[in-house]
Amino acid sequence: QVQLVESGGGLVQPGGSLRLSCAASGSIFSIGAMGWYRQAPGKQRQLVATITSGGSANYADSVKGRFTISRDNAKNTVYLQMNSLKPEDTAVYYCNAAVSSRPGLGHFDYWGQGTQVTVSS
Repeated sequence: QVQLVESGGGLVQPGGSLRLSCAASGSIFSIGAMGWYRQAPGKQRQLVATITSGGSANYADSVKGRFTISRDNAKNTVYLQMNSLKPEDTAVYYCNAAVSSRPGLGHFDYWGQGTQVTVSS
């Protein structure tokens, strides 16, 4: 079993910053890509940013230049630094990781429970 636990969400004013963290634990042999997705009320879940095990990052156009994804492979943790936040960034943010639990076993997608980010004055 693999668990992803997010932290760092909250209420912030427009223009402010937040840092999300997501730690993976449990039966982990290796972790491939990790990422952040978000879902606003009444909308579909959308990709925010992903990062490979080697550190290559990919971002949604709407967050490029404002958000930075990073990871600490030794801690099985992925981060999302969010700067210059806008009201339209308000959503529940979900962590995702592709995890292999033992040698020879493929990677399966796991999700965190989500953390609320609200950008409002």
